[in-house]
Amino acid sequence: MRLAYSPADLDVGIVHDWMPVVAGAERVVEQMAAVFPRSRIYTLFDFLSEDERRALVGNRPVEVSRLNRLPGVQRYYRYLLLQCTRAIEEFDVTGHDVVLSSSAALAKGVITSPDQLHVAYVHSPARYAWDLTHEYINELDGFAAGLKRRAARAMMHRFRMWDMRTVAQVDQYVANSEFIARRIWKTWRREAQVIYPPVDTSAFDLGTAPKEDFYFTASRMVPYKRIPLIVEAFSQRPHLRLVVSGDGPEMEKVKAAAGPNVTLLGHAPFDVMRDHMQRARGFVFAAREDFGIVPVEAQACGTPVIALGHAGTAETVRDLSMDDPTGVWFHDQTVEELGAAIDRMENNLDAFTLEACRANAMRFTVERFRKELAEHVGASLNGQRQSAVPERSWSLPASVRA
Repeated sequence: MRLAYSPADLDVGIVHDWMPVVAGAERVVEQMAAVFPRSRIYTLFDFLSEDERRALVGNRPVEVSRLNRLPGVQRYYRYLLLQCTRAIEEFDVTGHDVVLSSSAALAKGVITSPDQLHVAYVHSPARYAWDLTHEYINELDGFAAGLKRRAARAMMHRFRMWDMRTVAQVDQYVANSEFIARRIWKTWRREAQVIYPPVDTSAFDLGTAPKEDFYFTASRMVPYKRIPLIVEAFSQRPHLRLVVSGDGPEMEKVKAAAGPNVTLLGHAPFDVMRDHMQRARGFVFAAREDFGIVPVEAQACGTPVIALGHAGTAETVRDLSMDDPTGVWFHDQTVEELGAAIDRMENNLDAFTLEACRANAMRFTVERFRKELAEHVGASLNGQRQSAVPERSWSLPASVRA
């Protein structure tokens, strides 16, 4: 008899590094759970409120590690890297048909049985342990900086050995961008299919208000987002207006760099941020991201984006040199390079259309993610079992195909 597998039939264990807040990686878990309704969630730390958790994964069980019970762990959980390598191996996921990990460092290390399919959706190999390890360690300063750096080097060395040991435990790797697929190959020498993460483009639209004469950026004000860089570039162009939404540890640097042509909104509600995205002449994004969701949201509002021409934004923003451009690339995170990109956009505003920006953003919808993930897991499951049970096949239901 021919047996058909569908996402609704599968008992899936979804393993995620940790859930401190609801951000892009957690939105991936949300959609994984939507594709596989019989799933159970495993995560090292869960600091979400009841309402946040229910909105994210419904009423399905969420199992946390023993480390989640440590007093005040929310303040220092990121420093428990080696303890986390042991804790992730303590999750017993062997009762599930399929294990689907959502990994930026640890989740792919979960232990599975020989007859289980393990698909790892990789946001990135751990940056602080591999290609950016020297940058991260050199940023350790202050009291006993030398001691902290030596300890960090020893910890990263041990983590890299564990990380490489776990590579072979994964049957199929999926990367969230071509950029991350290249990093997976460089770090682990494993091929990875690319499935771009889900962006809720339905929450953004072209709006009804006309475009105005200001640029917009929105971000947490942390160092790698480079908000002071953006502010300084516009402060050198007093004839252009910039509106900034966000807050964080870099706020004082942002204030110091801001000229009179820069408006700081602080933390703005979603509706205010979306309204500014819709009315802005352009959106400015200076971070080097593995994917970068916010530039896609801006394009969904019909707004062209100034962004780096490498890493994730090189895949989500179409440069002025391309057909149907949706933005302008710059290549170095300097005030001069960003300023030149701003000038190029100013001189070519007629090249961008609302429709082209919106159409480009629609390549990254939630529905597309669900369909591609279900198809990939199904194809992997068929391939794994074909030799033993050749008559079994995967059937993608209409609800996911839609």
